[in-house]
Amino acid sequence: MKTRTFIDQVEVEVRSGKGGDGSSSFRREALVAFGGPDGGDGGRGGDVVLRGSTHVNSLISLYFDPHLFAENGIQGSGGCCFGRRGKDLVVDVPCGTLVTDATTGLVVADITSPGQRVIVAKGGAGGFGNVHFKSSVNQAPTEHTPGGASEERRLRLELKTIADAGLLGFPNAGKSSLLARLSSAAPKVAAYPFTTLNPIVGTVEYEDYAQIRMADVPGIIEGASRGVGLGLAFLKHLERSRALVYVIDMAGTDNRRPWDDYAVLSKEIAAYSEELASRPSIVVANKMDRAAARRNLARFVRETGVTPIALSCEPSLKDLREYADLKDYDGLVGLDAFKAELRRIAPPKPRAHLHLEEAPPPLSEMPDTTGEEIPAEALRFATFLKLDAPKKKSHPSRGNIH
Repeated sequence: MKTRTFIDQVEVEVRSGKGGDGSSSFRREALVAFGGPDGGDGGRGGDVVLRGSTHVNSLISLYFDPHLFAENGIQGSGGCCFGRRGKDLVVDVPCGTLVTDATTGLVVADITSPGQRVIVAKGGAGGFGNVHFKSSVNQAPTEHTPGGASEERRLRLELKTIADAGLLGFPNAGKSSLLARLSSAAPKVAAYPFTTLNPIVGTVEYEDYAQIRMADVPGIIEGASRGVGLGLAFLKHLERSRALVYVIDMAGTDNRRPWDDYAVLSKEIAAYSEELASRPSIVVANKMDRAAARRNLARFVRETGVTPIALSCEPSLKDLREYADLKDYDGLVGLDAFKAELRRIAPPKPRAHLHLEEAPPPLSEMPDTTGEEIPAEALRFATFLKLDAPKKKSHPSRGNIH
């Protein structure tokens, strides 16, 4: 029995709709001589479409229903009746889904933005009825064509979480606590390792409404780059992150050595992907409200040569620098300092410009708007408006054009 709750990789069988056959028919009506051919065309088969959506975060629906079949086109009939087009099958998948052909391994699509639509199986064309074959020398044609064949293929879908920053650390390092403090996400937080079983994405918001998406992946252990445990399954969710956040348990829970943890994490990321290891990163010294963390911080700096951001996720602390006696510490301290540094290395995109295909023009080029009438050219600088011309709707009969 299938009892999984989070799925990030699945294989599906997709099949588009078959085109409807054309009709061979003649008009037979009382008192109408020489009615002639009136066989209509068949309808086009439906497409199988994958659509990016922010309302789903797993491929679990496809895990339980891996057969994606679109509707066939309807056969044409007499009276020049054209068959109806088969309905498209539109399947919502999480943003960050990579689609590859399971047989050839070729990449079919990379769905990264909401609303992005990709046709993975195109419906067959409808067949022509005999009304298309009439002429002055062929006044009673019986020719008609069958509908086009459907397209069938097997696809592999793999979800790689999209986030601006990825939290990386050993189990029980406090990644979930950090995400819960900075966003409205509600990951499971407990005093034992491996509480996070699947990636969780939260949104860090700033006073000017800018947003940064931050992903918490399950804890990484030594040897993860070689497939130890579920390391490879978790590390792939960091591939789309623009920045990495190394969360170090500076208190050394379970007799761990924070400087060794940082060395192991750096080694595993480099072994998995050199390009990923070269991206901007932040090192966080977590659990600084504990006495053991304050003792380990100075040695961590000596051993690694890295000055981390000292912080604690304890909500009752108001001034960590004063509480933990970090007045002489050279590095940044506190959650606010972490948010500011995160914004510096992974600058968010302005929300008003998300619908623009190109960057807005500089304000220095904006024409004068102090007069009684605002120039039409000034509307280009109103980036909160969607000024794109609406798409023309096709006539219902256009679906049968080949």
